[in-house]
Amino acid sequence: MRFRRESIDLPEDRGCLQWVLGVPLGLFYVPAAYFCVLMLIGEVQPGDDRVRAEIESAAHVVFAICVVGLLVSLLPLYRRTMGLWWLLPPVVLGVIAWVRIATLG
Repeated sequence: MRFRRESIDLPEDRGCLQWVLGVPLGLFYVPAAYFCVLMLIGEVQPGDDRVRAEIESAAHVVFAICVVGLLVSLLPLYRRTMGLWWLLPPVVLGVIAWVRIATLG
């Protein structure tokens, strides 16, 4: 006798669950986006090591937030409910931070 596993995911519950999971994750990326904006508007003058250090610190904060957000997005519950496009925000923010650090020169 084979047992058939029933799916507990109901289509009408998925929309609510997407909001419950998506809003906190979206709010989690707000500080990363804010630090990305600060990095992009910061102008480094020659010999201004303080501003350069602040931009690098902001990039490390963005990297930390993106790694945590990416790990949360890879959890089976998030991946199944939210889809793979939720992996895009941490990747994009991380690439922006990396490019800014690479172009500090």
